[in-house]
Order: sequence, then structure tokens, then C-alpha cells
Amino acid sequence: MVTVYLGLGSNLGDREANINKALVELVRTGFTRLIRTSSLYETKPVGIKEQPDFLNAAAEIETKLSPKELMAAIREVERKTGREKTFKWGPRIIDIDILLYGDECITEESLEIPHPQMHQRAFVLTPLAEIAPKAKHPKLGLTVERLSAQVGNEGVGKY
Repeated sequence: MVTVYLGLGSNLGDREANINKALVELVRTGFTRLIRTSSLYETKPVGIKEQPDFLNAAAEIETKLSPKELMAAIREVERKTGREKTFKWGPRIIDIDILLYGDECITEESLEIPHPQMHQRAFVLTPLAEIAPKAKHPKLGLTVERLSAQVGNEGVGKY
């Protein structure tokens, strides 16, 4: 089993229910075990500003799946939760990203771990620091706590 950290976000419909449903669906795959989740945080959208605010959370899971298998399972969970393809940074019912997968670094066309922008995003680091402050970014060698302190938490409020 590998420890994995996920980032979850929703800004359409019942945002809290969407995040909870996605976590339940992920566990239902039978290949992952939910260890803990962060509080929910309300955040302003990034990129395209003219859309509803997001709820964001982080989750720690353990999985038997490889990174590619986990990403496929996540895409299926997003589909079951109601996500439809829109446009980059557009509104969505659910968005799930693999932030960290053990201490692995993967750069492929459709998968990059650690998540390429996680170290720059307060809406990712604030919830992640709540549940995994000592987790290390394998490329930068810094803890999530340290990265979160560097980025700050402006625009991120507990829900």
C-alpha cells in the first residue's frame, strides 16, 4: 500500500456533497482506503474568475493501485460524481488531483506527480498542511508546512 495525497475541489451544485460523494466512490473501488480528510476551505477561482467559489479539501489515502491505475480510477469517480468535460479552469462538479504519490516523481504526457502547481497554490497547500504538514515535496525537498507558509493562505477560508 502506498500513501497518496489528493486535492479535491467543487464549485457547482452542492459542493460539500460532491466532495463527500467522490470520497465515498473512491473507497468503493476497493483499491483505496481513506485515512483522513482535511476541513473544507472556500476559495476564489483561479484562472477564470467569473464563476462560483470553490470548496477545496485534501485527503490522505492508501492504495494498491499504480499511479496510472489510480488516475484512471479517479477519472471514473469524477464521471460517477457528475463531472462533465468543459474547459481549462472552468466550473466543475468535482475535480480530483493526485498531489503526492509516496515519494515518487513522474512526468508523463497525461500524469505529473507531484502535481506541477501544488507548491504555488494556497487552496491546495492549506488543506494539505492541515492533514500532512510533514509530508515532503519530493522534487523541492520542502515540507508541505513550509511550502504553505511560503505561499500564505490569502483567499482561503475555512468553510
